[in-house]
Formats: sequence, C-alpha cells, structure tokens
Amino acid sequence: MDWPVSVALAQAVQTLPVGKDLHYEPKLDGHRLVLWRAEETVRLQSRSGRDVTAVWLDLALAGMRLPAGVVLDGEAVVHINGRISFSAAQSRANSTPARARLLAERHPAHFAVFDVLHHPEHGDTRGWSYVRRRALLDQLLEEYGMGPPIQSVPTTTDADWARVWYEALQAQGVEGLMIKVGSSTYKGGSRQWRKLRHAETMDVEVVGYTGPAVRPQHLAVRLPDGRVALSQTLTAPLATQLAPLLTAAGPGRRARTGRGEPYAAVAVGAVVEVLSGTTRHAVVTVTRAK
Repeated sequence: MDWPVSVALAQAVQTLPVGKDLHYEPKLDGHRLVLWRAEETVRLQSRSGRDVTAVWLDLALAGMRLPAGVVLDGEAVVHINGRISFSAAQSRANSTPARARLLAERHPAHFAVFDVLHHPEHGDTRGWSYVRRRALLDQLLEEYGMGPPIQSVPTTTDADWARVWYEALQAQGVEGLMIKVGSSTYKGGSRQWRKLRHAETMDVEVVGYTGPAVRPQHLAVRLPDGRVALSQTLTAPLATQLAPLLTAAGPGRRARTGRGEPYAAVAVGAVVEVLSGTTRHAVVTVTRAK
C-alpha cells in the first residue's frame, strides 16, 4: 500500500437509516488519522494526506506496540474534564511540534480505531467487507494487548441501541453516529458511509478567499444551490490550517459573489463544514476544514 492512502468519507443524513446489514458506530469529534506501522517507526497521516506524526507523537509511540505492516484508520480525540473536545484536538493539530508536546503532557490524545486497511499477514484488506475487516481489527487489538490510548470504537447492528448512543453520549462529546453497510468494501475518496449529527451541518467546496493567502480572512464557498458566498471571519486556527492549501494554489483571479463582494478565486479541491442554517443568508459559518 502506497503512502498516503485515500480515506473513505461519509455523507450527512437527517434521520437514522434502518435496515438489514447496517452497522452503527459513535461518531467521535476529533481529527481523522491513519496510523502506519512501519518496520522501525510509526507514521501518522491526516485525512488530506499530510504527515502529521510530529504533533501526535504520543499516539505514534503507542502505535509501536503494533506489528509492522499494520495500517489503521481512526479518529484522534482529546478529552477535557471527561468530555471529548474538538477544540483541543484542533489546537493540537495546528500546533508546532514543540507546542504539541506540551499539550500532550497536559491532555494526552486517544486513537479511536474503526478500520484496518492493511495487515502483515493478509496484506491490503480494503477489498474485504466491513464485517470481515472489523473482525480482523478486533482480533488484532486483542492479540497485541492494545488498550488506551489505542482502542476500537464500539459497533452495533441494533438500531435501538444506536439511538441510545445518539442521545446518551452527546454529553460526553460524541457528535452523532456513523452508519456503514456490513457487506461494503473500503473505497477511498468515496462518500460510502453515512453520518447523523446532532448539529446540522453540510460540506461545501472552497472556491476562493479574501485577504492574503497566508492569513485568509474569509472563505468563498459554493453552496448546494450553486451560490458563491463569503464565510464569516475565519478563526485563527482555521486560517492557519487552510493557509497552506490556498498558498499552494497560486495567485487567484479576481471574482465576485452574487452580492458583488470581491474575492480571489482559486481551485484547491478543499471542502469545509458549515452550519446548515447559516446558508440561507449570504454569509456562512465555517465550523471546520475537512
């Protein structure tokens, strides 16, 4: 398997799907990571394919207990006062390596694993069904005595039990549910999974920005109805996270939104999450980069 791997994605749904061969997992509010256990080390990959080992060294160290040749897909989460904190995970992801080490001492990260993409004995497992991959994952973690900070997310085929998770775990920072078809293979880049969130959000395409690329002030995004709108002012962590993508895209061409607001148009192939309710107006609220 070649680095970086393209990860499977999910599409949002408004109600809980129910039917045969559906499997439910709690959706944890953290940062997507792929853990690669190499012969001598562990590397950690972000959803976008960047090497982010330096800011998650505590997880890389824990991953050394796994056998070489394992590649796991999961979510890095940070707990604050017993609750999963996305802002804490975001702060870690956007830190310098030195700052990340200090944050790790105060609030160590956990890696919630939900898939195995490669196994030293079986090779590439992405062509296996979800049910078969999940059984292999559980077997692997048990065989090597894995526990916190690396452990699997729970799963169930019971829709009623999934509803209990959805309602009861929100107070602990669980943002919803992931729904997967048991017979499905792992398709990188495909929105083959479904996600049900407490917060109503949607994914939109980034088509430009205002301000300097190294410190963008607003994003120009294309909404589902085709409109291009500017976001509210980006938070410092979001601006820092998006700046490398915007800078790499090169100089943008001058463009305007439907309301006549100027922005620099670029093709970056990036997606951000926005609050659904804000898209009725010309300014949208970006909650995170994808």
